[in-house]
Amino acid sequence: MALGTDPSTKRRAGGRGKDAPDPGHNQDLLSKAYRDMLLIRRFEEKAGQLYGMGLIGGFCHLYIGQEAVVVGMQMTLQEGDQVITSYRDHGHMLATGMEARGVMAELTGRIGGYSKGKGGSMHMFSREKGFYGGHGIVGAQVALGAGLGMANWYRNNGQVSLTYFGEGASNQGQVYESYNFAALLKLPVVFIIENNRYSMGTSVERGSASKDLSKNGSPWGIKGEQVNGMDVMAVREAGLRAVQACRNGEGPYLLEMLTYRYRGHSMSDPAKYRTREEVQKMREQNDCIELVRKALTEAGVTEADLKTIDDEVKAIVQDAADFAQASPEPPESELWTDVLLPSPMDADSVRQGAR
Repeated sequence: MALGTDPSTKRRAGGRGKDAPDPGHNQDLLSKAYRDMLLIRRFEEKAGQLYGMGLIGGFCHLYIGQEAVVVGMQMTLQEGDQVITSYRDHGHMLATGMEARGVMAELTGRIGGYSKGKGGSMHMFSREKGFYGGHGIVGAQVALGAGLGMANWYRNNGQVSLTYFGEGASNQGQVYESYNFAALLKLPVVFIIENNRYSMGTSVERGSASKDLSKNGSPWGIKGEQVNGMDVMAVREAGLRAVQACRNGEGPYLLEMLTYRYRGHSMSDPAKYRTREEVQKMREQNDCIELVRKALTEAGVTEADLKTIDDEVKAIVQDAADFAQASPEPPESELWTDVLLPSPMDADSVRQGAR
């Protein structure tokens, strides 16, 4: 993929070129996709605002622009399936059904957060929703995702692990070790490369000799597809094929989602490695939410109906922000919970040393 190439300019597996999502898709499905993507977009915009106000500290990686990937893939899952991803994880949490209140409270370091305010942006979990974390180490979650797949394989429970990572992480050695391991045992893992083109700021053309990352698993016989990740229904269609192959015992599957992030790598990144015109072109011609909005309008959904969805989403996000700011910070006693210490004696020594 050449630098600056629009991910919708050629037909790929599961894609429909530059067209909006097919209006023939079930309208309820499109409406759900619209709402779920809009919730992620508005949540991330609010998180960016709170970060600018100093209410969110540390690292914060926004998912704005990539919403179609996680929403489309989530439509393919069943109860008990698992999701694991990197540090750009807020969108994945919301897509799995985690509450906006709990996610925002965690971002602001409050006790009402999913990790009691101790995990922050990159380290939230919900076993109830099958979300096994954001992970701060580049590529580390890929081996863990293979491990989730191994647990499913061992238990023969028919469940599938979705393992997300970026195109920058796709060159990590542990990723290829995970491919090999998953292929050896035919583990039910869908590896999903979210190729947003720039990793931490280096274009994929400069960082990867492979020009089609969906083929990176081919030495191990892993099937792969390159998908228009700005088209939520194209993502869903490819995801259904991949997930079903895993449920059928055909082994792992690799999807490269050609997507785009509108913001910098993190909130501290001015993103000077690309032009403003490039970002604006993507927003105007290939925004995943606007494509679905157009399809819904063409299917007969009124502006009033869309505004109702918009207002509902705004209310959820504002409520989450209010809840987060009202929730207290964790008490000092939380320093000693959820921490693995070798023995009670060592724990006492640590406590004494902290005084």
